[in-house]
This record gives sequence, structure tokens and C-alpha cells, in this order.
Amino acid sequence: MNKNGIFGGAMRPASGRCAPHGATWTAVALGACLALGLGFAPASVQAQNRASEPVVLNFVGAEIEAVARTMATITGRNVVVDPRVKGTINLATERAVTPTAALNQFAAVLRLQGFSLVDTGGLYKIVPESDAKLQGTVVNAGAVASLPTSNQIVTQIFRLNHEAANNLVPVLRPLIGPNNTINVNPGNNSLVITDYADNLQRMGRIIAALDVAGATDVEIIPLQHAVAVDMVALVNRLIDSGAGGAGAGQADASYKTTLVAEPRSNSLVLRAANPARLALVRSLVTRLDQPSSKSMSGNIHVVYLKNADAVSLAATLRAAMAGESGGAGGGSSASATRPANTGSPATSPVAASAAPSTGGQIQADPATNALIITAPEPQYRQLRAVIDLLDTRRAQVYVESLIAEVNADKAAEFGIQWQGPIGKAGDGLIGLLGTNFGAAGSNILNLAAGQPGTVVPGPGLNLGAVNRTNGVYVLGFLARFLQQNGEGNILSTPNLLTLDNEEAKIVIGQNVPFVTGQFTNTGSNNNNGSVNPFQTIERKDVGLTLRVKPQISENGTIKMTIFQEVSSVQASSINSATGLITNKRTIESTVLVDDGAIVVLGGLLQDDYQGTEDKVPGLADVPLFGNLFKSEKRSRKKTNLMVFLRPVVLRDARETSNLTLDRYELMRALQKDAQPKASTVLGINEAPVLPPERAPATLLPGSAMQQAPAPAATPQQ
Repeated sequence: MNKNGIFGGAMRPASGRCAPHGATWTAVALGACLALGLGFAPASVQAQNRASEPVVLNFVGAEIEAVARTMATITGRNVVVDPRVKGTINLATERAVTPTAALNQFAAVLRLQGFSLVDTGGLYKIVPESDAKLQGTVVNAGAVASLPTSNQIVTQIFRLNHEAANNLVPVLRPLIGPNNTINVNPGNNSLVITDYADNLQRMGRIIAALDVAGATDVEIIPLQHAVAVDMVALVNRLIDSGAGGAGAGQADASYKTTLVAEPRSNSLVLRAANPARLALVRSLVTRLDQPSSKSMSGNIHVVYLKNADAVSLAATLRAAMAGESGGAGGGSSASATRPANTGSPATSPVAASAAPSTGGQIQADPATNALIITAPEPQYRQLRAVIDLLDTRRAQVYVESLIAEVNADKAAEFGIQWQGPIGKAGDGLIGLLGTNFGAAGSNILNLAAGQPGTVVPGPGLNLGAVNRTNGVYVLGFLARFLQQNGEGNILSTPNLLTLDNEEAKIVIGQNVPFVTGQFTNTGSNNNNGSVNPFQTIERKDVGLTLRVKPQISENGTIKMTIFQEVSSVQASSINSATGLITNKRTIESTVLVDDGAIVVLGGLLQDDYQGTEDKVPGLADVPLFGNLFKSEKRSRKKTNLMVFLRPVVLRDARETSNLTLDRYELMRALQKDAQPKASTVLGINEAPVLPPERAPATLLPGSAMQQAPAPAATPQQ
């Protein structure tokens, strides 16, 4: 027998003959019989008999492809070997086994060498293990016990009832082969694992042991002395450090310790991960819910605000208390408005610091953005409930403004001018005959009589003829043709991010001086007789200005008060004695738009036509011949200007961060595309680039913080 498991010589079976039906076949003998074409039944009957008869395997140093062909003969199934599968294997059995068991043992040997046997709808494929997960078609969503014990790649879906799927990933990942995958579907809290069937059965037993109910029922803990909101913040910080505490990042809210405040009844609502955690929280609450040592007639409480403005909120609370008590119990109400900004926009602070408000039971400390409340416990609890409702994170609105302007200018000019004398040289009286137009091009008389180099023909195609008179060349005929086309496409997108119900402003342009008055000092008071001119100048912003104040309603719509202006200085008026001329387009409106929708604010659609014609009466009206006696100029200007607005509501930090990172990466990509070409002569081959989004931010270009590399990508599970 050779190394491929096939007998040499006469290629006869081990017993010297082909075994009859029902006898024990060896893989070697079976292969020899097939090679000799021996048999006692039709081919279909032989394949059926071979698929049910036991065989004895005896391969030593055999090529994988040769063994695969033998397995195809034994099982009656086609086997395809990937060209990347190379090598030899040893496969032997001590006693006869069924073809299914022989195939399973063959798959086990392949598995040890980094290959897999994949069943794809009646066809077996032998591929590298890294590709098996992409070609397997067996998917099981039922009980893992229904999977047959085999060495084939299978995809199993585990649906969890109690434990969070994300929590089991770090536990199961080390138990799965490096070439196979585990994924989480948060939608139905399930795990999708692709691995060998026998390992999936082990995974099923582990998951069943971990996916058990452990959370307690909801508990209500009434408080006698402490404030529920303060108690929740303190207890959550204490239990966060323990395993299974609230805020540990678990996906399943029913399987972690959750503690929330119910201000109306001053109670705590608790659901613990397990009875031990429940007992711990109850013990902490009991120890902390103790009466205050301060006098009940003059308790002073300090409340640090997270989002609201202390000065404004103090005025609101004092007004509410004054209204509730008929104006007698709230004390004096200090003004909550900040000092007016009377300086110039460039030198004044963004928001002037407010002085601490005084008077009444509620005072504000702007330095720490805190409220100082002097009230007994029952009244303080009422105020604290109102404060917690008002001191919430306000949504933000990102406003995208699109100003699209398309211009098209066309101009055409055509004119013929001519001049000529009538008479002979030496005559006492000489006549002149010709045309002299100014609508299209320069006047022919100016061109004929002008000094050389001082007067030139107009732009376009100029055809002329000159006459020599007394040794001087004089222009006598001029034809001019001109056509001009001009197009402009301008798109401006000023963007703003502002808080709900807060006005934001952006100005992009220039600060242009305008002369508002002038005075010249001359006369006897001036000793040296010199002129002393004096001018008064007012500077104004010229460019693009956008002011927006959004207000978010409960149903998601946004009401916006908008002022938008686009202005520019007319180029022809820059050196004008009368002053500068500005072009201005302004929109001031209040609109209602849905979150993320685009609304058109307004615009300008203008189509301007102008035509000028100079001609000789009578002669110019003659068909065809009349064109020699006229000059014509036509122009058409079309302006299309539209202003669009798109607000997007950002309700939490995640949405704000996503938008910021999107714009950050956009600018970073533009900077990377704007890098200069490498040059060994110039020596400057790098332009500034923003650091990676996850690198520490810095304001110093070239510092070590700015050059921090981006973190390595997390490997896919």
C-alpha cells in the first residue's frame, strides 16, 4: 500500500477481492475497487450501499486532496478543495465506522491543521478556517441542543432573557476561535456566534448558566428628612464604585441598580441588581436620612445649578413665591437683567458679570452659579422640586443658512462709423461727411484727432481704414463688433449653534469707513495760513450678517426669528467724491419649520434688459444697407438669489458631539488635501493639519499634544 492509502501492484482489495454487500469495507479496498471498475450492482445502487456501509480508515501521510476524493466516494457527496488547502494528514480508525463518523473524523483532522469542512447545500467545501464563517449556510435560531455534534462551522443565534448581550461578549470572546466571530444585536438583546458546532454546544451551556433573573422588584423608599434629589446623587456616587452599580455602562436597565428620585412624594424608587445590592442601598439611605442639626426656623441651603443661570432663576423663584403669597412672602425682587453692553462689539465682554442678587429668601451667587435659599425644610423641598424641573439641560439648535446666487450677464455691440472729406486738395472750401456714434465703442472723431497713444479703440473686433491727407493718416472708417458673456455662481453657508430661545449672531465681512462729515479750517485764526481739513468717519460692517433666535416647541417644530443681510461695496464708487455706495439684500422674518427640514426665506429673481441705438434717420432704416449708418448696443442681466434655512435640534451631548466631529473631520480632510507638493529645494513641505479627533486638544501648533497619534482601531469581534 502506498502513502495515499491505495494498494500497489494489481490494485486489489486487502481481502484479495471486493467485499460483498454487508461486509466491512476498508477505505483502501473501496478505492481500489472503484479504480478497477469492479462491482455487482448499478452505479446508483452502489452509491447508496457505500453511503450506509461502515468503513475502516487507514491514511498515513496522505495528501488532503486524495483523502477528500475518497471521502466523496464513501459519503456519495461531492467534495471541492480550495486551491489554498495544501498538505498531508494521518487518519486511521481502529474499527469500522459509519461514513458520517468517518467524515466527522476527517473534518476534525482538517480543523487541527487550520482548515474547515463546510456544508453548502449538499456540496462539501474544504477551505481555510478564516473563510469558513463566510461560506457556511447552516444557521440555527432554536435550541443549541438540536445541533449535531460535528466539526463543521455553524451560526447560532442566542436570545437572552435577563442578562445584557453586551455583558457576555468579554466573557465568551476568549472561548471562541480567533477566526470565528461573536456579534451583538441590541435590538432584541441577542448574540450571533459563528463557530464549530461542538463549541457552540458548550457556549449554550455557559450562556444558560449566566442568563438568569437576578434583579429585584421595584422598591419605594420614603424619606423623612433628606431631599430625594440630593439623596439620589449621593447614593449613586457611593454604589457606582461597586460591581453592578448604577451607571456601570450596562445595556439592560433591568439588570443593574437603578435609583431615581420622586420629588412629589420625596421618595426614592429603587431596583437593585440583586438582594445584596438592595440591602446595601437601603442601609445607606437609612444612615443618611437623618434630621438636620440646624434650627428649623432658619435653615440655609446652597443649591449648585447645572444648566440654568442663577441670577435669572432666583428672580423667577422670588416672583413665584411673591405671587403665591400675595406679594408678602417673597421679599424684594432684585432685577435679574445683566448690565447693558455699552462698549464697542470688539472690546466689550461677551456677557458682563452680574452682581449677586440680594433680598428675600432666595439669593444668587453668579461666581459659582449657585442659589442660597433661606427656608425651613418643607418650603425648601417645594423650592427644590421646582429648581430641579427648571435646571435641566436645554436643547441646542444648529442653524445652516444657504445663500445661493446665480448671475448671467450678456452684452452685444455692433457699430459702423465713417468720416471723409468732400473736395480737392487746395480748394478753399472742403466739406466733411460721415457718422459719429458713441453707443458702441469710441467716437471716431476722438480716435481720428486724438494724440497717438492717448485714445485707443474700444474692446472687441475693430475694422478700420485711414486716409492720407497732407502726409498725415486720418481714420476714415471704423467698424466694431463685441459680445460679452459673464456668469457667477456664489454659495454662502453661514452656520450657527445656539441654545434654545437664545439669540446668536455671526458677521463675516469687512468694517468699512464712511465719511459722515468734513470741515476745513482756513482764515485768520490759522497763523501759518495752511489748510487743516477735518473729517468725521463712521465704520459699518459690510459683508454677511446672520442673527437667529430659535424657539423649540414640544411637538418638535422650531420657531425662528431671523435677520439676514448680504451687503457689498460697489466697485465703481470706491474713489468717488460723493462717497461709497453699498449694495444690500436684507431679510427679516419669523418662520416655523420642522426639525431638520429646509425652508426658503425669500430671494430675488431679476431679469434686466437694456438696449441703446444710434442711427442716421432715414438711411439707417433702409434694409441691409442701413446697417452702415447705425450703432447698436444690447445687454441682458439675470440675477437669481435665494436664501434657505435648515435648523437641526441637538437635544443631548451625543448629538452635539457627533455634529462637532463631523465638521471637525470635514475641515481636517480639507487641510490634508491642501498639503504642498514635496520639494527638496524649498524645504517647506507641510501645512498645518488639525490633530486627530481623539487626540488631546491644544492651542499651540506643533506641540507634543497636538501631534499625539490617533488611538489604534478596536478589533472587530
